[in-house]
Amino acid sequence: MTDADDALVEEIETLGATLAEARRQVARRVIGQETVVELTLNALLCGGHGLLVGAPGLAKTRLVETLGRVMGLDAGRVQFTPDLMPADILGAEVLEEAEHGGGRAFRFIEGPIFCQLLLADEINRASPRTQSALLQAMQERIVSVAGANRPLPAPFHVLATQNPIEQEGTYPLPEAQLDRFLLQIDVDFPTLDAERAILLATTGTEDAAAEPCFTADSLIAAQRLVRRMPVGESVMEAILRLVRSARPGEPDASPTLAGAVAFGPGPRAAQALMLAVRARALLSQRLAPSVSDVEALARPALKHRMALTFAARAEGRTLEQVIDGLVTEALSLEAVA
Repeated sequence: MTDADDALVEEIETLGATLAEARRQVARRVIGQETVVELTLNALLCGGHGLLVGAPGLAKTRLVETLGRVMGLDAGRVQFTPDLMPADILGAEVLEEAEHGGGRAFRFIEGPIFCQLLLADEINRASPRTQSALLQAMQERIVSVAGANRPLPAPFHVLATQNPIEQEGTYPLPEAQLDRFLLQIDVDFPTLDAERAILLATTGTEDAAAEPCFTADSLIAAQRLVRRMPVGESVMEAILRLVRSARPGEPDASPTLAGAVAFGPGPRAAQALMLAVRARALLSQRLAPSVSDVEALARPALKHRMALTFAARAEGRTLEQVIDGLVTEALSLEAVA
């Protein structure tokens, strides 16, 4: 190994230990959601955004607020409601009287999006018009208001919570916006033991506190390190086979998709997996990702980028089943190769 390789290994090991402490701090306030915490940290390490989907009362908001403190980020929050307007998120120009000399001038008042970690709470309660106000910010880290491009703070992340679409008063997110979320993180109900611990921890007189483990600058450095981590050829090929096999009508599509999937994932899905497998290895204090990381992250990276046909839903098929089948095919081909 070269000196540069030794330095990279040392950086990875040091950061892995810091991330382990960050997970312990989050666990003090968010009980029994280890996988959810890991996937959310994964999205932040990749410099991406996360969509947390689950019923109300599963600590989604509490998790985001805790992560803001642990990761040392300036956090903001928008409660999405049916009457929310884009200007309520982005900000707007207002006409003001000048203090000296009379006259009037426009002044831009920043909206809550001008922060490092934005909690978009119950994002699917707002209309599609308001949801789309986040599109440019999530992709380009700028917002255009009144003809001017205004950069957002660095790093910039959106962690959105969403109630299940089946609930009344919700609007499905547009496909273009879903594709900008690095991972969809499904939040399930806690186990019996976890719920018992939640009752004991949250119904007393004291609330556990989490201590910061990162700063904005150290998180940016960690995101750069993730991109420097090596990825083996077998992992890259597994990602490409998996993503390309999920696109109906394409030459590499899996035969099992016929009549089952309305649309499949684009290149952002492969990019998300390429980054996320590195971050997962780092969170596990490993020096490089493996094919098993691709398997573990397939659902979070693909589920929100695909849709079943009406016929497949009528047959009782689920996206989870389809993705699991694609993973099995991709990994079996990798084993043969």
